[in-house]
Amino acid sequence: MQRALLLSGGVDSSVALHLMMERGEAPDLFYIYIGANEAGYEDCPSEEDMEMVKWLAKHYGRPLEVVNLHREYWDYVVQYIIDTVREGRTPHPDMLCNRIIKFGYFNEYAGRDYDQIATGHYASKKVVGDKEFLATAVDPVKDQTDFLAQITYPQLLKAYFPLGELPKSEVRRIASMEHLVTAQRKDSQGICFLGKVDYNQFLERYLGTQKGEIIELETGKVVGEHRGYWFHTIGQRKGLGLSGGPWFVIRKDIEQNRLYVSRGYDPETQYGNVVEMPEMHWITLDPMEGEELEVTFKVRHTPDFTVGQLKRDAEGIYTLHSTELIQGIAPGQFCTIYDRSQQLCYGSGVIARGLRRE
Repeated sequence: MQRALLLSGGVDSSVALHLMMERGEAPDLFYIYIGANEAGYEDCPSEEDMEMVKWLAKHYGRPLEVVNLHREYWDYVVQYIIDTVREGRTPHPDMLCNRIIKFGYFNEYAGRDYDQIATGHYASKKVVGDKEFLATAVDPVKDQTDFLAQITYPQLLKAYFPLGELPKSEVRRIASMEHLVTAQRKDSQGICFLGKVDYNQFLERYLGTQKGEIIELETGKVVGEHRGYWFHTIGQRKGLGLSGGPWFVIRKDIEQNRLYVSRGYDPETQYGNVVEMPEMHWITLDPMEGEELEVTFKVRHTPDFTVGQLKRDAEGIYTLHSTELIQGIAPGQFCTIYDRSQQLCYGSGVIARGLRRE
């Protein structure tokens, strides 16, 4: 069996390589180069990342190839971020990066001759009947199935997740024990292509600034001013610059460029129990035999699952009714659907809006 491994220069993919070598799987190594864009941002795949990857390839005696997917990443993932934020919604670039770049264009350009494409994701696979399903990792805090819930079934069949059965602490221990050069590297945070550029600086470069009012939802009173609705997301608490808080962003008026906020440590206005999605992406199969399905789900990256009932109307619109109130349902984000055992990841849908119903 021919295997490819996507190295990032981080500890997770490094330990994935070590485990594969221990198992005699000897993968060919690839590094996806995104590259600095024409606007002059520093490159996410930095020189330090490349040094780490080259060290690993030499250490384990495996061939390494750099695959340049700069244009594809900017055309699809970065443009998606800009368009989504401009529309007042919250993007989830990891979803598209995994589906379009890591398991998409990489496979088209370099991975199509391989039986398996391995990554350092914390996820696993499970066979049910004659079908493979994306399944949660052992470590609930690091589980990344909610980042993979837009991949296709052919992509899942080729995907290989060596870290699925390990907690993060064990991954760190292995890296230290084997004296891997990445053992002490911190986990990456934020959106990789920005390099050292702040996310709001990136948005300002593409969308500019436009002053608008911050209004208290309950009273209609203007309590402050913001620089543009695109710098803020539903459920946000920090970065509003308001005194007497905490304050939470509850709603955005795109046409009027207004933010509506509520004050308090746990205001009821930031919670909802209904999630509406115009369509669903199912990875393996459509699990809904009828119009309703008991599920667990996540509306953000968290180790916690929420129980709910997913319904589909005659027009194919999905409505998820939660058994408990959930904070900060942000349009544009993905709602990831799991089975009741919290093991199988069925797929995901883009949130159109969140509501609160009695």
